Amino acid sequence: MTDTLESRPRRDRHRGRTRSVPAPLLVPALIGLAFLLLPLIALLVRAPWRSLPEQLTSAEVWEALRLSLVCATAATGLSLVVGVPLAWLLARTRFPGRGFVRALVTLPLVLPPVVGGVALLLAFGRGGVIGQWLDSWFGITLPFTTTGVVLAETFVAMPFLVISVEGTLRAADPRYEEAATTLGASRFTAFRRVTLPLIAPGIAAGAVLAWARALGEFGATITFAGNFPGRTQTMPLAVYLALQNDPAAAIALSLVLLAVSIAVLAALRDRWMTAS
Repeated sequence: MTDTLESRPRRDRHRGRTRSVPAPLLVPALIGLAFLLLPLIALLVRAPWRSLPEQLTSAEVWEALRLSLVCATAATGLSLVVGVPLAWLLARTRFPGRGFVRALVTLPLVLPPVVGGVALLLAFGRGGVIGQWLDSWFGITLPFTTTGVVLAETFVAMPFLVISVEGTLRAADPRYEEAATTLGASRFTAFRRVTLPLIAPGIAAGAVLAWARALGEFGATITFAGNFPGRTQTMPLAVYLALQNDPAAAIALSLVLLAVSIAVLAALRDRWMTAS
């Protein structure tokens, strides 16, 4: 016991020391850091700070920002409705092909967004596998509409939520749910009253990541929903269009998205620090 108490100050002092970094590791690390930071610094240096208020108060910018916020929020809500049950299915149940289903769920993370947009067109377009029936039976057309933007953003953003919630579910002790069921609660009641409060931080972190990913979505959106101002033109699409005609406006819009990204990182910092 005495040795253990005496060894604690030594470990604490050892943790506080600055360890020397070998040059073969330090040099590539600094190069990588510079590679990641220089584009962001260049964006800040070349920003039209004097005309920035005028750039950001234009009607086109506010319309694109409004549409981006509305669609990203709707996509996150849709991801929560179907993504949390999907994460629970992958984490709490065993069925044949579960690993294959998990791979399919995470596929949009590595799939090029443009390919995702093409896949959405083939599925929900007027001549698509499902879209043709939606059009002929209900008169519903999804491509090149605001709803199409929400679907495209949900397709690319929901895997972030599912992965986060599934990881939290795997870390949560399932015995709490079992205890609730032995006391007479149904599986759904145990999920609603016991599991959801336990995994709420994971759901919140996944929702923030999904919202940020939906806000920055470009490829699937422009392929499936097009680029129509006021209807499908989100902030990333507005940046792309402005870059061709007005680079200053493109930089101003990019600064808005950069600020949102920093806010997302700040919101998740406490969770990451706790996890570490």
